Formats: sequence, structure tokens, C-alpha cells
Amino acid sequence: MQKYTALEAVLGGLMRRYQERVPDVQGIIAAMKKEGLIATADDIENDHIAFRTMGVPHLGIQSLEKIFLHLGYERRDHYFFKEKKLDAYWYAPPAPEYPRIFISELRVGDLSSTTQAIIHSYTHEVTSDPVDVLDLNNAQAIDSFLHSGLWRTPTYADFLELGKESEYAAWVIYNRYYLNHFTVSVHNLPAPFNKLEDFNAFLERNGFVLNDSGGKIKASPDGYLRQSSTVARKVQAEFAGGESQLIAGSYVEFAERGVLAEFRHLPADQLRREHRREGFEAGNADKIFESTYSSQTSKVSDRS
Repeated sequence: MQKYTALEAVLGGLMRRYQERVPDVQGIIAAMKKEGLIATADDIENDHIAFRTMGVPHLGIQSLEKIFLHLGYERRDHYFFKEKKLDAYWYAPPAPEYPRIFISELRVGDLSSTTQAIIHSYTHEVTSDPVDVLDLNNAQAIDSFLHSGLWRTPTYADFLELGKESEYAAWVIYNRYYLNHFTVSVHNLPAPFNKLEDFNAFLERNGFVLNDSGGKIKASPDGYLRQSSTVARKVQAEFAGGESQLIAGSYVEFAERGVLAEFRHLPADQLRREHRREGFEAGNADKIFESTYSSQTSKVSDRS
């Protein structure tokens, strides 16, 4: 539809760069084709994409969400992650063929004074909301903004110091708004791969390492939302002063959304997105965040 041309261009730019930087994406797509689960990458339904932000003046959720609200998304539920010191919202797309969006934000004010000082030494360079001067009708401008630096390139020493208290902070200080993950809708795949147990086994047979924090399958209390993810592989990062180090990149997530009780009578070929469990689950997301944490990435450090 013409109405969503800008949105499609923005999403296309995000996914293009994400696939270039996350080798597991093409690897998973190739394995799914070989197994006959899909014919082309376009057969994959993208359940949601996710961004990480810093809760500081002029940035954070209140800034980044303006882009997607303008493009037709609607803000939905709030989530709070006490231990990781994060807030988050998810956003419903303007039409069901587009992915949901999940934006999280680090509660910088809840961190130690040392960590806050390091973060602010970078984010204080942003003196006004950069989205306010962005032409939100210009998809190319949005795409460029989402892949540009908001502050100077950090030093590796600062990256390491932030990671001692918040690995989320360390990831964001280097990656900024870089797409954190995209999500394969497993429930739309051919049986038996439409169940996470079988799909996860398929991934592991093909050499992909899964995040096992809280178990390889993270399930909501109602059982209708089940999620898993790969562990982020290491990418070469260029820090200030020309120092090059391997750090956690992005990862791939997988979601299985159950059919709600009132729609279980529908034949499989009539099931649509609105018939399945909607939204997210804080308990699941809390463990999925750790896909970029050293407790998980240490398992794939030799595959960088």
C-alpha cells in the first residue's frame, strides 16, 4: 500500500544492515530453505524487531518512538525489569503484515554514580532531541539516522567499565540504535517445526547456539507465548583510538504464539495474527536480553 511506503523502506533498511552484520541470519535462512521450511526469506513472518536505548535527556523511548508512531505504530503495554534496570514498551503495527516493535530503555538514574558519569560523558553530546529535526516523511533520512552515531565512539576501557554494572549499557554505548534482533514466527512454519521444541532441535542440529538462561524455551505463565533465541556472535568493533576488539553483536529470536481458546475451533488455514496471543511477557524478555551478555556469548566466542 502506498500509505506504508516509508515504513517499508525504513524496515527494509534496518533488516538489510542487520543481515549484513549478523551471520546467523543468513545461516538460519539457508538451513530453513534446505530443510524445506521456506522457499524464500520472504516466507518468514517477522514477529517483532527490538531496539535498546539510554534513558537520558533528549534520547530514550520518548525520542525513538516518535519515528514509529509517525509511521503508524501504536504504543501498547509497559514492562519493567527491576534487576536489569530497564523500562520497555511494545508497539502494534498499522497492519498485520508488519512486525511489532519492542523498545527498551536503561534507567540510567538507577545506576551507580561511576557508571552514570561514563554514560553522560557521551550522551551529554546530544543537546536536543535529534528526532525533532528529522523529516519523518523521508524514509532515507530515517534510515540514515538509525544507523548513525549519536555520540562519539567510546573507548574500550569505558565499554568494559560499563559492562561491570550493566552489559546492556555497554552494548548500547557502542551499538546505539543498531537493530538488536528480529524474530521468526515459528507458529507459521510447517509441522512439526511450528513448535519450539522441534525448531530449536533443528537449529542445534545445524550448529546454532541457543540462549539457555531460564531454559532454552522461555514461556509466559499462560503458556501462550513461548520464545527462544540464538546467542549473539562476536563482531569486530572499532573503538576510539583505533583499538579493535570482539564484542557481542545482535542475535535472532524465535516466537511461538498460541491460538487463543475462543479461536481454537478455526481450521489452521484460517488462523490470523489476531487469533493468537498478543503482546509480550516481562519474564521471557528478561532472559532474552541476556543473549548479548557474556554469560551466554562466552559459549560462541570461538565462532566469531
